[in-house]
Amino acid sequence: MRSCRVADVEGPAGKNETIMPKMKTNRGAAKRFKRLGSGKFKRSRGYARHQMRTKTTKQKRRLRSGVVVSAADAPGLRRLLPNG
Repeated sequence: MRSCRVADVEGPAGKNETIMPKMKTNRGAAKRFKRLGSGKFKRSRGYARHQMRTKTTKQKRRLRSGVVVSAADAPGLRRLLPNG
């Protein structure tokens, strides 16, 4: 767990306010996953980079479509992508 630094900043009324650090998006996850309107996450399929000539047309067509991330992996993605 990372330690967070808390800053005391003078607010508009001259009072000291405590500002917590911003939530950071994991940039690697942001490039690989997209959040859907329902709150679920979408990912692309694997095995679509190399040796494509050995795969059938049906397999390659299926690999073009995305797939919804499983429910077991969603809580971890919510931590990595707090802002969507």
